[in-house]
Amino acid sequence: MRLRFFLPASLLLVALSAIGWDYEQIFARITTLYRPDMQAQWRLQEWRSMLDNSQALEQAQKLETINTFFNQRLRFSDDIDIWGQVDYWASPAESMVKGAADCEDYSIAKYFSLRRAGISNDQLRLTYVKALELNQAHMVLTYYATPDSEPLVLDNLTDSILPASQRSDLLPVYSFNAEGLWLAGRGNTQTGSAKQLSRWQDLLKKMQNEGFDAPGLP
Repeated sequence: MRLRFFLPASLLLVALSAIGWDYEQIFARITTLYRPDMQAQWRLQEWRSMLDNSQALEQAQKLETINTFFNQRLRFSDDIDIWGQVDYWASPAESMVKGAADCEDYSIAKYFSLRRAGISNDQLRLTYVKALELNQAHMVLTYYATPDSEPLVLDNLTDSILPASQRSDLLPVYSFNAEGLWLAGRGNTQTGSAKQLSRWQDLLKKMQNEGFDAPGLP
């Protein structure tokens, strides 16, 4: 995984909402696109069941359930081994079909699943960090109970969800969600738009093609 910004792209930005997903349409489309084997189909059904069951959970339980689900269901592997590319952002469906993910894919799957579970977009950010002990770029998902709260860190390296102050092994670089981009050290001041991230735009376009079309994307 390489840490970098991407130039703006004139691709469709899919609006995010809390409207439910048409699972039958989505699964039919995923089957056509990716031809999942029996194990992959089972993982997809587990994902669906987990999302349905998470609707009634308290906020902290949603975080724990979804973080643990992906950490346990997906094996870690590099993009070059999964996709034959140095840097590839997989949709949650692609990750579930492959049964494998890198740190970006874990974070993306958790982000969209938590959105589907009812957590608002402004409480979630995909956050690029430097993993100091590994000496490499890394991505985690961060959760803010309120705009000024210390974020909690959801990480594929551990099932424990800890406040950022307890993750001294991570050095924040920048974060983003569907609506904005923030640079580390600038406080809570938004410094840009997710439209600046071409791989994010490509991901939304891909998810729309999978059947998560607006306004059904969470």
